[in-house]
Amino acid sequence: MEIYLIRHTTPKVDKGVCYGYTDLDIASTFEEEAERILLQLPPTEQFTVYSSPLQRCTKLAKKINANFKIDPRLMELNFGNWENLKWDVIPKDELDPWMQDFVNVKVPGGESYIDLSNRVRSFFDELYSTSHQKAIIITHAGPMRAILSSLQQIALKDSFSIKINYADVIKI
Repeated sequence: MEIYLIRHTTPKVDKGVCYGYTDLDIASTFEEEAERILLQLPPTEQFTVYSSPLQRCTKLAKKINANFKIDPRLMELNFGNWENLKWDVIPKDELDPWMQDFVNVKVPGGESYIDLSNRVRSFFDELYSTSHQKAIIITHAGPMRAILSSLQQIALKDSFSIKINYADVIKI
């Protein structure tokens, strides 16, 4: 199976804001970043394209192939009560336990990294059981790290060593 994992382009958001499920729009650099992505892909007609439902992913999916499929399992981490807050205003008594064990500790009103990993793994297990031989997946850094850490046998707690920038394309 030929799979291209693509992180969405730069979102339109202030620095220092916690976001995951927040449906952010894209930055003004979208066209330039999208063109750079397209240059890294083979002709996409034979690929099944999957996307997170968030517009920072779906706008890129439309650019790649208008007949894409949305799957909510490809969404970024649900930061629950912290969504759209500045990191520096999140209560320390909530943030510290999560920072010490983000793999297992759930964000208040949200999910843990193991929750994200399990839903992403569910998507990939289903993908591998289909007849699709070629897939493009437009998603976020969290889901990409979760699947890459699984494939590379890296512990989830160490998966942030996998550098993933906006508009990165990784072939697996």
